[in-house]
Amino acid sequence: MSNQYDVVIIGSGVVGSSIAFHLSESRQKEILVIDKDYPLSGTSGSTQAWVWVHNKTPSWYGELSMLSAELYPFLERKIGDVEYKRTGGIAPFFSESDRDSARRLAEKQAEVGIEIDVLNRDQVLEKEPALSPNIAGATFSKIDGNVNPFRLVELYIKAAKKNHVQFSFYNPVIAIKRNKGMFKVITKNDVFMAKQVIMAAGPWTKEVGKLLGVDIPVKQVRGQILVTEPLAPLIKHTIGGMRQADNGEVLIGYSKEEVGYDRRTTLDVIQDTAKMAVEYLPDLAKANIVRCFAGVRVIPNDGLPILGPVPTIDNAYIAVMHSGITLSPIVGTVMTELLMHGETSIDLKKLRLDRFNESNSYV
Repeated sequence: MSNQYDVVIIGSGVVGSSIAFHLSESRQKEILVIDKDYPLSGTSGSTQAWVWVHNKTPSWYGELSMLSAELYPFLERKIGDVEYKRTGGIAPFFSESDRDSARRLAEKQAEVGIEIDVLNRDQVLEKEPALSPNIAGATFSKIDGNVNPFRLVELYIKAAKKNHVQFSFYNPVIAIKRNKGMFKVITKNDVFMAKQVIMAAGPWTKEVGKLLGVDIPVKQVRGQILVTEPLAPLIKHTIGGMRQADNGEVLIGYSKEEVGYDRRTTLDVIQDTAKMAVEYLPDLAKANIVRCFAGVRVIPNDGLPILGPVPTIDNAYIAVMHSGITLSPIVGTVMTELLMHGETSIDLKKLRLDRFNESNSYV
């Protein structure tokens, strides 16, 4: 392994590995990906793995998510079967008072091309007969779905390696220094030189930013997920909070807890999650839970992705966001455009880090 690269990417999760693969397609840059642990040991390996679009707001963020979802079929042609399924997404509501806000959502998202139907109770139950008859209705969009996150990250990395990307695992970055226009990336095991550095370390991006003297306004948010025994086909769509995998397991999760990087599961949240699941899908009361797990999301303070150059440091970039599974195809694409050509096909102004220093809001 050489110690000098054009690009060093810190983080091998779904965001970092996507950038590595897309950037490697040109075969014009020497690329190294560094990770403190191993692929799928973090957020990308502890997720329901939705490709979720329809109620992402503001509408320009929904549009970004939609554009990324549209790239998945093309991505599979390049890297292989990631078990992407466009199931359609249902977000139920239990009160008629929510119908007006659902209609407003549909109207606003239609302005950017996201088609949403606002369904009444009978229409929802026609699509998903097992849902509770206590629901009042739901929003529905055909564009939502899910993937297999393990295959997605594995195939990103496999395809990147075919394009000669180098990977260094179990090798935390402990310092980053500037040296004659280059970055000196000091890790536990090695020292690497790079012309460009990309911070894509998920929940650890804030800590990596500190090594460059950059404050990255993100927080760590835990989500706990229950997994049932394999069940006969019960739900066909991706439903707000749950989906059924190919093997029949139902994955269920709603929680958001700001507890730092703590991946323990807790009885109170497990019980609340199970109770909510049964309220949505009464038949789950008869199902056995075979395991539960927790993942830690990284969420920027305003909830929107941070993507693009670091304004105060030439050739330093950042890619950190919630919904990395949904956004990974578009993030890999635009970051490649940015590093190769200095401009992007999508305006990144609303996603830049320096928005947090400005009085105007894009939300």
